[in-house]
Amino acid sequence: MSNEQKDKRLFASTIILVVVNFAGIIGLQTEHKDLFLMCTPLNLLLSISLLLWNHTEFNKSFFTFFVLTFLTGYFIEVVGVKTGMIFGNYSYGPTLGFKLFDVPVIIGINWLILIYIVGVIFNKLNVPGLVKSLFGAAVLTTLDFFIEVVAIKYNFWKWSNYTPPNQNFLAWFVVSFLLLLLFNSMNFSKNNKLAQGLFIIQLVFFVTLSVI
Repeated sequence: MSNEQKDKRLFASTIILVVVNFAGIIGLQTEHKDLFLMCTPLNLLLSISLLLWNHTEFNKSFFTFFVLTFLTGYFIEVVGVKTGMIFGNYSYGPTLGFKLFDVPVIIGINWLILIYIVGVIFNKLNVPGLVKSLFGAAVLTTLDFFIEVVAIKYNFWKWSNYTPPNQNFLAWFVVSFLLLLLFNSMNFSKNNKLAQGLFIIQLVFFVTLSVI
C-alpha cells in the first residue's frame, strides 16, 4: 500500500471517529439520549475496527497480544464484579450491552483499545519498555478519572458507595501497567497513526461529558 493510500485511510478513519463522537456528545444532551447510549457498544466496535484497518502488520505476536489483552481485560472485570477485591464494589448497568457473568463482553474491547492506543503512543519514546509502561499506566489512570464521571452519569456501571474508591484507580494503574508490559514485550509493528488521534478524541469526549 502506498503512503498516499495510507494517508487517505487515516484521514477517513479520523473523520468518522470525530463525527461519531461529536454526535454522541450532542445526542446525549437531548431527549433521545437513550438511543445514543444503546449505540455505545457499536462505537467501541467501530473504534477497534478502524484501529485494525490502520494497523500495519498482522503476525502471531499481534494476535497473541490481541487475544490476551481482551481476555485479561474482560476476566479481570468479572473477578472485580464478583468479589469487589480488585476495583471495589461495583456493578454494570445495561448501557454496554450483552453481559456474561454480569460483565458486558464489550468491556474486553474497551481495555484492548485503551492499552493499544496508549502503547502505540508511548512506543515512540526512546526509553525502556518498563518506563513506557509506567508512563502509559499513569496516563490511562488519569483518563479513568474522567471515564468514571461519565460512566456513573450514564449508568455504564455504578459503585456501592456512589463514587469510585481509591482502590479503583490503583487497580487501574496496576492492570494497565501489566498489560502495557505485555504490549511492549511483544514483537509486532507498533506504528499506527490513528492511535494518537483516537486517544485525543476519547479524551475530549470524556472530559466534555464530565463537565457538561
